[in-house]
Amino acid sequence: MTNPPEGPDSLAALGPARLPSPVQEIDDERFASHGVRLLLKRDDLVHPRVIGNKWRKLTPHLRAALAEGAGTVVTVGGAYSNHLRALAAAGRPLGLRTVGIVRGDELAGRPLNPSLARCAEDGMRLHFVSRAEYRTRHDAAFARAVRERFGPARLVPEGGSDPLAVRSCAELGRELAAAHPRPDVVALACGTAGTLAGVAAGLAPDQRVLGVPVVRDPTLGDAVRRFQAAAFGGPRGRWELAEGFEHGGYGRTPPALLAFAADFTDRHGVPVESQYVAKLLYALAELTRRGSVPPGTVLAAVVTGRPDEPCAPDLDNSTTASGI
Repeated sequence: MTNPPEGPDSLAALGPARLPSPVQEIDDERFASHGVRLLLKRDDLVHPRVIGNKWRKLTPHLRAALAEGAGTVVTVGGAYSNHLRALAAAGRPLGLRTVGIVRGDELAGRPLNPSLARCAEDGMRLHFVSRAEYRTRHDAAFARAVRERFGPARLVPEGGSDPLAVRSCAELGRELAAAHPRPDVVALACGTAGTLAGVAAGLAPDQRVLGVPVVRDPTLGDAVRRFQAAAFGGPRGRWELAEGFEHGGYGRTPPALLAFAADFTDRHGVPVESQYVAKLLYALAELTRRGSVPPGTVLAAVVTGRPDEPCAPDLDNSTTASGI
């Protein structure tokens, strides 16, 4: 995969990005009473439409697509994918055609949910495939079928996570290594684990990353190791996963989690996105309560998104294959 040219000029049509993103200290008794300082790394403020780690993961692919003259960018995601929305939002002002291959061919012909409707409004062509077919998205045959159907295109992986994006996310780690106050532990929510792999590589040796998976996936640790091997040639940084805070699985937002998010917003005036950020902050509050975060720790939580449309449960119904 071609590396993009350096510099922001090719993305000027998107408008300016706020980098480095600000760090905000939060006075919250759930942390302060245990001697823990809580910081928020406000990546939700990087860009008004290409938000948070989506800016960091997608912009290298967008620069590459423009440099290659690909014209079309194709990616994959679920029906409530933040990644699909971010790509659609970025494609139109850059003059790129965007295609979203969406998991669940039972959705074809139905009214679009608010998330997919936003994608369509931004010009994204939506193509629905069966869940069985979606599971082949990492196969070479899947990529060949995409190009046969949609022509020459830049194919961006699920969540934007690949070595190119991982190297870009290392800059987030470097920002946190230089931050004031300087965190001892950086925590972030994990979907595909590409952001974690990059952040760990960018931090200083005495800092570490805590990843909070939002999906039940026992392979996430292996994914981090694969991403780092492909991006950097081997392991980088100190990291670990805090599992058990999925709240029923990806896309599930039970009432207790939503209540926590609303309470955090009321206390601190920070809008809390429910699929990723709420699960992250909930996990950090619980780990601190249990004593898993030592007193004296400066803990930074990366805010990777902001609230949008509510997410519906993602039911894994099997359907017949539709063919790319």
